[in-house]
Amino acid sequence: MPHRTFISFIWPSALAMMLFIALPIVSVAVQSMFIAHEQVIETVENCGPFGCKTVEVVNAEATARLRTDEPLGRFNGAGTYTNRNHLAFKEIGLALAEATGPVDFFGRILNLPFYKALAFTLTYTFIVTPLVIILGFVIALAVNRIPGMFKGPTIFFSLLPMIVTPLIGSLVLFWMIDSKGIIGATLQFLFDNPDLSLKASTTLTWLTLIVYGIWHSAPFAFVVFYAGLQTVPQDTLESAMIDGASRWQRVRHVVIPHLMPLAVFVTLIQLMDNFRVFEPIIGFNAQANATSLSWIIYNDLRGSDGAMLFGSAAATSMLTIIGVCILLAPVVLRTWRANRRAA
Repeated sequence: MPHRTFISFIWPSALAMMLFIALPIVSVAVQSMFIAHEQVIETVENCGPFGCKTVEVVNAEATARLRTDEPLGRFNGAGTYTNRNHLAFKEIGLALAEATGPVDFFGRILNLPFYKALAFTLTYTFIVTPLVIILGFVIALAVNRIPGMFKGPTIFFSLLPMIVTPLIGSLVLFWMIDSKGIIGATLQFLFDNPDLSLKASTTLTWLTLIVYGIWHSAPFAFVVFYAGLQTVPQDTLESAMIDGASRWQRVRHVVIPHLMPLAVFVTLIQLMDNFRVFEPIIGFNAQANATSLSWIIYNDLRGSDGAMLFGSAAATSMLTIIGVCILLAPVVLRTWRANRRAA
C-alpha cells in the first residue's frame, strides 16, 4: 500500500486517539503534580467589652482569588505519589525499621489505603480472570454440543449476566445476601446462626465480590469462544476421530490451539476490566471490607468534606494506568514474539 494511502486511512484514527486518549492522560499526569491550595489564614484583632484578643480567620476572598489565579493548585511534584495515601515511602521505611517479622511488616503495609486497595484489586484480578476464561470455555463447549433447537434459549440465558448493568446486578446480589434475602436467610437457617452475615466478614465479602465478578464476566468469554468454535476446521477434527483421539484429546490438541488467539484477546480484556473493578464495591456497599484503586479515585473525587481531591485522584489514576500496563506487558510481549516467530 502506498504511504500516502496508508496515511489517509490512519490519520482519522490517530487524531481521535490523540484527542480522546493521549491528551487526557497527559492532562491527568500534569494534574497529579498539583494539590489544592491551602486556605489563606490571616491574623486579626478582635476587640470586645472585655478587651482585645488576636484570632486567626480564613480570608475567603483571598483564598478564592488564589484558586482562580492558579486553578491547578499548588505544585507538589512527586509528593502526591509518595504520601501516605499512595505509595507511602515514609511509612514503608518505618515498617521496615520497626517490623518484628514479615507478617508484622505486611500487616502494617496492608493497613495503608493504597496497598489495601491494591491487595484486593490484584486478588480479584488474578482469581476472576482465569476462572472466567475457563468457565466461558467450558460453557461454550457444552452449548456447542446441545441440539440446535435448544441453542437459542440457552445462549440467551447464558448472556443474561452480561446484559444486566453491573451496578444493578451487584445490587440484586447484595439484596439476596442480606440477612432478609434468600441467600442470607438460607445460610442463617442452615448454620442455625441468626447473626451470620456475609457482609460482616472481610473474607466472605471478598469471596462474594469474586463470585459476582465471575458470574458477570463469564458470558463475554463464552460468546467469544462459542463464535471461535464455529471456525474450528471440521476436517481436522474428523481426522483426529479417525485416528482414535478421544474427545478430551481433540479439545486439547485441536480446539484449544485454534482458540488460543481468542484466549489471549479475552485475557487482555479481562485483565483491564478486572483491574479497574468498581461497580460491585459500590453495589455491595463493601468499602469497609474491600476497596479498589478505582474506588479510591471515586472517593477522592467525591470528597469527604465537599472538596474534591483532583491531585490525589489523578495520581491514583496514573498508578492504575501503570498497573494495567504492567499486567498486559507479559501477554502482549508473548503474543508479539509468537507472531514474530510465525512470520
